[in-house]
Amino acid sequence: MKIANGWRMRVLVVEDNSDTAETVSLLLKLAGHEVEVAADGETALALAQSNPPDVILLDIGLPDMDGWQVARLVQQQPAEKRPLLVAVSGRDSEEARRCSQEAGIDLLLAKPVDPEGLYRLLNRFRRIIEKPEGIS
Repeated sequence: MKIANGWRMRVLVVEDNSDTAETVSLLLKLAGHEVEVAADGETALALAQSNPPDVILLDIGLPDMDGWQVARLVQQQPAEKRPLLVAVSGRDSEEARRCSQEAGIDLLLAKPVDPEGLYRLLNRFRRIIEKPEGIS
């Protein structure tokens, strides 16, 4: 599925498994999105600060800090720089959902993520952020 109206979204994929990161990145690029990849939390934070993405797809189990810590730090950015935070994790439990919500993560997706579902999610998000103020 291609992105609607040719609208490119900046997506930061934060994933320490290089095969998974490469696959997700390729799928997003094929859909027309601009993608950066980080294999750890520190790199993710630096990229999110220097070139704020529209969306961060965030693995929870990272080598240097967990995705929840990354999310909390991203939430400290000015409001206009805060991306949609989507946890992508093998941890699909009530506890993981609670911790994700407490960290400011907007949505938790269980691995493996369905590519069509991910495309639909990004297109829905695009429609929300493109909608002019005052229109519901």
